[in-house]
Amino acid sequence: MGVIPTRKSLALCDRLSVSSFCRRRLSTVLVHLKFAEHLKEAVTYVEQGHIRVGPETVTDPAFLVTRNMEDFITWVDTSKIRRKVLEYNEKLDDYDAMN
Repeated sequence: MGVIPTRKSLALCDRLSVSSFCRRRLSTVLVHLKFAEHLKEAVTYVEQGHIRVGPETVTDPAFLVTRNMEDFITWVDTSKIRRKVLEYNEKLDDYDAMN
């Protein structure tokens, strides 16, 4: 899941803290990946259904994200926020935006 740095020793699991699990929450990962500037904003995005992890839209801000799944966090295709970000970066494709 990514809460301990290496797989060599399970002795590190004895010293796991709650904060290591809190760092793996979806809303915290969104702030770390610069999808949102503040944690409250990230929670709002998730609750309103603007974020998907892999093929599934996630609406639970407490969803735990593994290190492998971090690469698959994206905006939902129908999200207005995604459209604005692409428009700002001049990467908006009108054909994709129509679907």
